[in-house]
Amino acid sequence: MSACPCGRTDARGRPLAYDDCCGRYIDHWSNAPAPDAESLMRTRYTAFVREDERYLRATWHASARPAAVEFENGCTWLGLEVRAFRATGEDRAEVEFVARVRSPAGRAQRLHERSRFVREGGRWYYVDGVMQGGPAY
Repeated sequence: MSACPCGRTDARGRPLAYDDCCGRYIDHWSNAPAPDAESLMRTRYTAFVREDERYLRATWHASARPAAVEFENGCTWLGLEVRAFRATGEDRAEVEFVARVRSPAGRAQRLHERSRFVREGGRWYYVDGVMQGGPAY
């Protein structure tokens, strides 16, 4: 039982297993959509770690969905921190997060984004995001 890449923990601070966390949404997309924008953002981070293009495209809003998702070979995802989550309307929300990744050359980067989500037909979708300031490390 491996810990979920998104880093979510239980009430005692123990990492949740993939199957009990993001896996229940990623692996069962057709009948178990993420219940809120924060959960969807966490599943999308996990999908990037697992290079799951199918899930990423399915959860990208049709207005902004790319034809393909490209992954950088050899990247190592180092962790996710959700900084803020807020509803901006009945069917809209924002999630601010920091994701850390190491390039194949060994350089670590910090991706700080405020992402926008919309709910349509009972499902949350990623619309877009704005990178926040701050140096990469």
